Amino acid sequence: MPWFPEFSTAIELARRDARAREQADPVAQYLKALYDGRPGVLEKAWPGDVVVHDPRAGAIHGHRELRTFIHDNREWMAAHHSRLKVVGSITVGGRAVVELLVHVLHEGREVAWPVAVVAQSVDERSVEFRTYCSQWPVDGLRHIRPPVLEAGAVETTDVVARYLDTLAGGDAESIVKSFEPDGYLQEPMDTVHRGTAELRAFYAGSLSAGGIDVQPCAATDDGTNCALEYNIDGPPQAGLAVFERGADGLLAAVRLYDDITR
Repeated sequence: MPWFPEFSTAIELARRDARAREQADPVAQYLKALYDGRPGVLEKAWPGDVVVHDPRAGAIHGHRELRTFIHDNREWMAAHHSRLKVVGSITVGGRAVVELLVHVLHEGREVAWPVAVVAQSVDERSVEFRTYCSQWPVDGLRHIRPPVLEAGAVETTDVVARYLDTLAGGDAESIVKSFEPDGYLQEPMDTVHRGTAELRAFYAGSLSAGGIDVQPCAATDDGTNCALEYNIDGPPQAGLAVFERGADGLLAAVRLYDDITR
């Protein structure tokens, strides 16, 4: 039957095409699986290895652990009446970063909880998800988050590089000058410091004991927004910051996703 090989090839091409469509927005698929409590959408789109780095659950490897994690996470979300809202996204190559505002019920009141999720496709069948946030809004505690990635040869440029250099040097005034006049910093607990006076007060307090050395691990940069995954020493901890550039080349915003005390 000479048509059989062509038929088999057509089926495989159709499967790959369907998988490519499902993989086009990996974070959306991940959030849908978490919210619905159904891992099947991820298992279908990523039949290879799936790895999740979650601040509460730790490292999850493979589909069996993924099913348990999604089931437990769905129960937690239901108990806290969680609602998700996407507030920003960056996609470059095989990596996507989505910023969320998660509304949860904590101690009888609704709180806004900033969360960032990174999805990185390591090959056409496998994916890794890394979530960054502070757990303070949902349990009132600081949690030391061990490094998720190793610090590497990540090059930052322009105002992002200047910000990191002045942060390491503990120069609060120079940091403030890297922001637009109406620029703002969003802390992991959703507290916002906007404008020169508020930024100066925040950084003067944060850097009173000296500079903060940020060790870049990975960057997702589309030219306007740069999501930087990093480690900080003392003890080593993981975090993510999103730098939003303004039209004049200064920072319109810096949004932090970590549990690091400043």
